[in-house]
Amino acid sequence: MIAVLSIAGLQLYRQRVPPAFDLPTAARVQTTHPIVGIHTRLMGLDEATIRRTLQQVREMGATTIIDLFPWAVIQPRSGNSYEWTGSDMLIAHAQRQGLTVIARLDFVPAWARPANTNDRYIDPDHYAAYADFVAAFAQRYVPQGVRVLQIWNEPNLRFEWGDRAPDPVAYANLLKAVYPRVKAVAPDALITLAGLAPGGPTGPIDPQTLSVNDLSFLEVCLAEKPPFDAVSVHAYGSINPAEQAPEPSTTNFRRTELIYDLVTAAGYDVPFYITEGGWNDHPRWPNAVAPPIRVQNTLAAYTWAEEHWPWMQTVGFWQFSLPNLTYTYADNYTFVAPDGTPKAIYYAVQEFTQLN
Repeated sequence: MIAVLSIAGLQLYRQRVPPAFDLPTAARVQTTHPIVGIHTRLMGLDEATIRRTLQQVREMGATTIIDLFPWAVIQPRSGNSYEWTGSDMLIAHAQRQGLTVIARLDFVPAWARPANTNDRYIDPDHYAAYADFVAAFAQRYVPQGVRVLQIWNEPNLRFEWGDRAPDPVAYANLLKAVYPRVKAVAPDALITLAGLAPGGPTGPIDPQTLSVNDLSFLEVCLAEKPPFDAVSVHAYGSINPAEQAPEPSTTNFRRTELIYDLVTAAGYDVPFYITEGGWNDHPRWPNAVAPPIRVQNTLAAYTWAEEHWPWMQTVGFWQFSLPNLTYTYADNYTFVAPDGTPKAIYYAVQEFTQLN
């Protein structure tokens, strides 16, 4: 009986102790343009893919990755248990490659939302549970250098706000719930305003609307005086050149300046991070440009941010790679094919990061 109990205990122990990761030798990013970052979306993939991809990111010269760490994956069963293995692995590999990690935190587990809602639905009854999750994440990873924590994603879209009308006041209240909880356990964390989908209709918010204009949403949100330490921006260029001047009715890279103006006018003096953005080179999508123009705009955007935006910390474009082809325009935002083959945009950025 003692032997049986010992075997059972050993099996339980093995289930609770994650396997050792296959980590490479520690390396450093070699770059003359540290503002270059990239959105990766590696959480949940196998270790070999994570290791290969992050090595390629480092070799491209990017210093920073942005990745999604889903609440629903880390706390799938209840607010009393955590599954840290996936996030531990991704962060450990990023650190070995000398990369800084910006964490996007959303996706609601089933236990933390009403029945018949989707995983983007966060209601006030569960703001405290989400705040507890972000605080636990911060307590674990801020000491490891993961300081920038993006709270939600594009809350001005109906899809990202749980298939209901976007609500800037509700989002401000979410920040108010999260901020003090995180700062109590991780004072060095940077609680970051979510990147907004650029553009969208102006005017009163229709209950059935698919999106709310980013500038209108932000203005109402900022009027509520939510606490935050940094701002995430989604700076998509569409078909427009990187240097094109900003204008409220135009989606372009320098629309970022309109976001900056609203934030500073509201009394906030905080750093900015582009956590999504860039250009698409699909041959038939109307919002795409030709591959050489994509390269030209991408490099011009890095240069513009370095020379004109002292408040911009990282330009992290969407997205480094996909695990599989989608056979849609989404495939043409990537820098590397699913099998790991670099595209022309990859080599162009690599050459740029090595230039003085």
